[in-house]
Amino acid sequence: MPLYEMTSEKFRALNSASFVDQQVRERDDLQRLLKSQINVLGDDLYVLSEEFGDWADSRRRIDLLAIDRDANLVVIELKRTNDGGHMELQAIRYASMISAMTFEKAERIHQDFLCKMGEKPEVAKTRILSFLNWEEPDEESFASDVRIVLVSEDFGKELTTAVLWLREHDIDIRCIRLRPYQDGEKLLVDVQQILPLPEAHDYQIQLREKEHIERINRAERYDLRYKFWQGLISLAQAKRTRHANITPGSYGYIGASAGINGLKLNYTITKTTAVVELYIDCGVAERNNQIFDKLYANRESVENSFGDSISWDRLDHRQACRIKYQMSEGGYRSPEQEWTKIQSSMVDVMSRFESALKPSLESLDI
Repeated sequence: MPLYEMTSEKFRALNSASFVDQQVRERDDLQRLLKSQINVLGDDLYVLSEEFGDWADSRRRIDLLAIDRDANLVVIELKRTNDGGHMELQAIRYASMISAMTFEKAERIHQDFLCKMGEKPEVAKTRILSFLNWEEPDEESFASDVRIVLVSEDFGKELTTAVLWLREHDIDIRCIRLRPYQDGEKLLVDVQQILPLPEAHDYQIQLREKEHIERINRAERYDLRYKFWQGLISLAQAKRTRHANITPGSYGYIGASAGINGLKLNYTITKTTAVVELYIDCGVAERNNQIFDKLYANRESVENSFGDSISWDRLDHRQACRIKYQMSEGGYRSPEQEWTKIQSSMVDVMSRFESALKPSLESLDI
C-alpha cells in the first residue's frame, strides 16, 4: 500500500523509495540513528552495545544489543535490503551466544559503549538499573530469555516463513519493516511491526500459554492412564483372565481378542467413567451389522446371565458396532486410593460380561 499525504484537496501518493537507491547504509546510517533513538523500534528497549562481538570469532558482531523492561536481552539485526537476506539465521546464532550473559557482563559492555558515545562509563550500572526499575542487580532475573528483533526495508517469504515457524516454537522473534518514501528532498520512513501483528500479539501469547497448559495436561493424562492400566493388568494376571498378557498403554482403552477375528473385549476409561465392551469391527460395516444382529437376538438371555441391562449400540452411522456396560465406580481421575477398587470391579464385571456373551459368540456361524 502506498503512503499518502492528505491535504484539504486530495490524497497525494508519495513515491516509494529504497535505501539502496538513496545510498542509505546499514551501519553508518540506520544503526547510527537507531542506537540513539531505539524508541523508533519500541519504547521498551534500552541499548547496551553496538557491534557487540565479545567471543572467539570476532568477525561476527551483533548490530545492536539491548535489554527490555523484563530484563531480557534483545538481539537487533539490521538490513537495508528488501528481503532481509538470512538475518534470522545470524540472529539465532547470536542469541545462543549471549544467552548466558550476566548483569555484571552487561554492565561492562555498556561501559565500553558509553565511552564510545562520549559519555561517562561509571553511570552504566545506574542507567541499567533505572531502566529496569531495580534497586540492585538481580542475577537470577537478568537475561532469563533472549528476544530477537529483525529490522529491514522488507522481508522475503522464506524469512517470514522461518520466523512464523520459530514463533510457533516459542522463540520471541519479530520483524519490523522500515519502508522508505521519497517526498521531494525528504526521505520518509514508515515503521511497522509486521510479525507478529501488534494487535494479535497478546492473543498469540494467550494461545501459546493455553497450548502449553494443554500439553502438560495431555502428558499428565497419558501418565495417569498408563499407571491405571498397569494396576488393572496386574489384577487380570492374578486372576488369569483373557487380559493378563496384554501390554499397558497410555490411551483410553486396552483390549484382547474375543477369540473371533474382528471382535475384541475392551476396557475403556475416561476421567470419571469405566466401561467394559465387546467391539465388533471385521472391516466391513454390513458384516459387522450381521454379527451384531445375531448377538442382539439373544439380548434377553445375555442380560439375564449378566444380571443387569447392557447397552446395545448398532452404530449405524459408523462401520463398527458395540455392546457395552458402563460401571458406576469412577475413572482415572478418581483418587488413586480408589483405583484398586475400581480396577477390581472392572475385572470382575468383564468376567461376568464375557461369560454372559460366550454362548452367543460360540453360536456365531462365521
